Amino acid sequence: MQRIVPLLGIPTALCLQGPLLLPALAEPGLPPSAGAHSSFVAEAVRRAGPAVVRIDTERTVTTGGGVPQAFLLDPLFRQFFGGSALGAQPSQRTERGQGTGVIFQADGLILTNAHVVEGSSRVSVGLVDGRTLEGSVVGTDPITDLAVVRVASATPLPVAPLGNSDAVQVGDWAIAVGNPFGLDNTVTLGIISSTNRNASKLGITDKRLDLIQTDAAINPGNSGGPLLNSEGQVVAINALVRSGPGAGLGFSIPINRAKTIADQLVRTGRASHALVGLSLQLDPRGARVASVLPGGPAAKAGLQPGDLLLKVAGQPVRDPAQFLRQVEASGVGEPLALQFQRDGKAFAVTVVPVEMGRLLRSQAQ
Repeated sequence: MQRIVPLLGIPTALCLQGPLLLPALAEPGLPPSAGAHSSFVAEAVRRAGPAVVRIDTERTVTTGGGVPQAFLLDPLFRQFFGGSALGAQPSQRTERGQGTGVIFQADGLILTNAHVVEGSSRVSVGLVDGRTLEGSVVGTDPITDLAVVRVASATPLPVAPLGNSDAVQVGDWAIAVGNPFGLDNTVTLGIISSTNRNASKLGITDKRLDLIQTDAAINPGNSGGPLLNSEGQVVAINALVRSGPGAGLGFSIPINRAKTIADQLVRTGRASHALVGLSLQLDPRGARVASVLPGGPAAKAGLQPGDLLLKVAGQPVRDPAQFLRQVEASGVGEPLALQFQRDGKAFAVTVVPVEMGRLLRSQAQ
């Protein structure tokens, strides 16, 4: 049975996979970076590695809590259990976790996964130079599993260079850096196995992500760490790994998407996601409407299950993922032109995307 799981930290476990990659020694008299036999992996890690950090978290978890009041009012219950049930109190324990992050701005802003820091009562950040700094969570976005943490430092912090994930191609080198199983500064090498891997195809229905797939070994504790290209630029943030049969497949969030979300989190503390209220399925001709959210923008515009989407914002609809990317790009409150086909006839409508969280909350009430 296969599972797609987030890369949660397991700091007490020790595991080594594959050969350890070490740069060759430089020739006498030359700086380390000038070694004649230094590999491109060593150079890439030398460029971005100092900005990769370990993130340690603490969460306070409340368990127990005694007996519901309705039971305590029952004379029969009180007869059998007496006053012992009355004295039962909730208990608290501290859970510790670990993940990885990467400094992307010199003023102490760190990009990581939301599941690494969500619900944390304390966050500490370990730097490559041995320092440990207290961190504060600027904002989290569960929809994309991204978060920003801030630290303050009296001295300048190293910053990882960010690349262009739209330029990533299948077969490109991929270098994962992180802290799997508590082993700090672990480096593994692979290739880009696929791009635009939609999260829904992996059985992840609560995220809105198109992921980069890699065979570079990533393990629990790598969450939030960078996936580098051969130039040492961050092209993605490691987020998921497949377990069970076929294990060894890793999935990362493209850095272009991560930068957009991080900018929103820094500015407002939250991320905005546009929603038109459609569930889509792949069709040989593009994307077909599977269901329509009642009261949503698409329902108000008259779309129905079975409609075939032809164009969005003037662009042909290739598949559901491309349609969702266009909706996200349009933004909340911006009119979006749609063309669709029903019973062989073409129709044109305009929908106005709304904030995902607001609409879903109103539906739940």
